[in-house]
Amino acid sequence: MKDSKGLVEEQKFSKEVFNGKLLHVYYDEVILPDNTTSSREWIKHPGASAVVPVFDNGDVMLINQYRYPAKQIFLEVPAGKIDSGENPHQTAERELREETGIETKELHYIGHFFPAIGYADEVIHIYVAMDLKFNEDATDDDEFVQKERLPFKEALKMVHSGEINDGKTICCLLRAEEFLKKAGRI
Repeated sequence: MKDSKGLVEEQKFSKEVFNGKLLHVYYDEVILPDNTTSSREWIKHPGASAVVPVFDNGDVMLINQYRYPAKQIFLEVPAGKIDSGENPHQTAERELREETGIETKELHYIGHFFPAIGYADEVIHIYVAMDLKFNEDATDDDEFVQKERLPFKEALKMVHSGEINDGKTICCLLRAEEFLKKAGRI
């Protein structure tokens, strides 16, 4: 990246305006590179992990889940927020188990991304899970999801057609595609 010193904003002050169970909203005043001031409203998020579970035959396990803010059901990769005391790897294993009943012996970290850079500090860590086994006793009773197993290539077609329209899932499947190609799995 070129010299970016002329792009950085300096925080003048910060005030928490909402303190929720998951999200914290801040109002900040910043000094812009030209020495003028502006305000920023942003969300502090604990971060999350997302998992692309890939079976030996190349199928992937996704979940259908209702998302209240959008008022619709989305086809998604298993994912969830990082709980206090957890690291992203532990979160990935827990979410995979709670949402699908799947446990893995092979969990590969393939990167991270920032889904909402204009208003939140959230980072989502991406994992590919292989060497999978079902443990139905491991699912969480308060997870209202429907599992959907489909060929990985079909999931990619759904991304490209717009049928899968959850940004997290789009990013994770496309990043997993590159990882799986390099690993000789697709």
